[in-house]
Amino acid sequence: MKIEEIYNQLNEISSFELQEKWDNSGLLVGEMNREFEQIVIALDIDREMLEYAKEDTLFIVHHPLIFSGLKQLDFSVYPSNLLEIMIQKRLSLIAMHTNFDKTHLNSYVFEKVLGFKKEFQDEFICRTTGNWTKDELLNLLKTKLNLETLRVVSPKNRINSIALTTGAGASLMDEVNADCFLTGDIKYHDAMKAMSQNLMMVDIGHYESEKFFVDVLMDELKNLGHLGIISQSQNPFKII
Repeated sequence: MKIEEIYNQLNEISSFELQEKWDNSGLLVGEMNREFEQIVIALDIDREMLEYAKEDTLFIVHHPLIFSGLKQLDFSVYPSNLLEIMIQKRLSLIAMHTNFDKTHLNSYVFEKVLGFKKEFQDEFICRTTGNWTKDELLNLLKTKLNLETLRVVSPKNRINSIALTTGAGASLMDEVNADCFLTGDIKYHDAMKAMSQNLMMVDIGHYESEKFFVDVLMDELKNLGHLGIISQSQNPFKII
């Protein structure tokens, strides 16, 4: 197949026009008329993944390898070191980031992974109501997301509404109408702000909340009659 064919199919599944202005989803490496031999799906790409890849492989990833303009290609530093390998091996790259968050990933994690019933969804925020104790909720999150520890801001003994944004969603806290907000990459000043507003926040991890991208996209590709290979990238953080 040519890249253009699958690009158009992916655009039907989750329009690239839905991406945020600051995002860089779409075809990042390659050309539309180039043919590819196989598809690899991953959250991110890393050196080991590229070195083992066959020539003319198309990678479909969640996080764009190129986020802002490159002023130089110094092949000793990231991301140019990975781009050099991709060019040498004729590897291509499509990113589906904030567009896929809006159409697929947030809902999937909220409903299929965590088992909540979605009652409301804004672009990035899923929300539901119910009745949970603090321990019930935290144990659920640890079990479903395979987390050993959790960072919690303003813990509440009773929780009647929960919202979620996968990845780094702390900047959306002012739009959250819930007792508890689940997201990743909560910074110190985000936590201070949440505490002042009596908003419970739970840091569920960026990687941990978005690693399901590969499963969701694999199902979509199967529905289109495509075979793909899942190559799950490594979490860069280790708990020691």
